[in-house]
Amino acid sequence: MKNTEQLAAISNPALAERLNGWAAMMGFWALVGAYVSTGQIIPGIA
Repeated sequence: MKNTEQLAAISNPALAERLNGWAAMMGFWALVGAYVSTGQIIPGIA
């Protein structure tokens, strides 16, 4: 992310929320992918 985009996110709450939602969706799909590939919710634990 460029500095200008970071400054735009700070000054525009709607953009900040959109970026936060995108990061949350990526995290969710990473969790689903880990569960599908290993069968564990947190790979390496239990």
